[in-house]
Amino acid sequence: MRLFALFGDPVAHSLSPRLHNSALNALGLSGAYIRYLLKDGDTLIDKFKRLGLSGANITVPHKHVAAMQADVKSEFVLKVGAANTLVQRDDKIYAFNTDAPGFLRAISKFSDVKKVLVLGAGGTALALAHALKDSGADVSVLNRSKSRLASFETDFRTFTWESFEFGDFDLVLNTTSAGLKDELLPAPSEILRPALKHARYAFDVIYGKETPFLQMAKSLNIPNKDGADMLLFQAVLAFNLFFDNTLKESSIINSMREAFSLPR
Repeated sequence: MRLFALFGDPVAHSLSPRLHNSALNALGLSGAYIRYLLKDGDTLIDKFKRLGLSGANITVPHKHVAAMQADVKSEFVLKVGAANTLVQRDDKIYAFNTDAPGFLRAISKFSDVKKVLVLGAGGTALALAHALKDSGADVSVLNRSKSRLASFETDFRTFTWESFEFGDFDLVLNTTSAGLKDELLPAPSEILRPALKHARYAFDVIYGKETPFLQMAKSLNIPNKDGADMLLFQAVLAFNLFFDNTLKESSIINSMREAFSLPR
């Protein structure tokens, strides 16, 4: 039986085990998927090996560490320095990033997105910013502190809360954890409200909760989505990587969608 895990801090809220176990059961595959609360990212690969995992997903705050510690990295992981999927192959651990393609699928119905404001400067922000840039969008990144913006400055316009320049954005994207376990906004209201007011869409990577960010977008009649579809599509892609991309994607999607409807 193959064993898979989700590493992160926090992980108790995550639906990933439900999605992956549902797919394993529906497709008749021998395996199990667990959560693992990991405080010290430096121990990630050691824990992976000690648990005898065939694969793992990585969530905040360990995506950069996962990319650094893997033996082999996909081209996109090399570019962004962040991985959310690890796979054991031939005694080596391979790193992939399914956040980016999963996100692009999740916003596929947002038409003509040319200018994007990304809130936050973590591993998820970097992956999604590059995915958007690769798709042809003009991306700006806003973060509270300047130090976290260093890895963005070569490829994107960057702003701190103090230096932000207002403009019209097609999409405002929250990649921070603001609103996950609290009622905080990802940026001051005096910045966020005008930015959303002139936007066409809003997206929050947090799922299963109407965050203050999404509440503000809704109050301004801005079409918006939470991160449920991104979670679904990144999970589908990761699951198929666990099995060397040999599975029928539509079957994975159907089994995982059913898991969303189960009571939490």
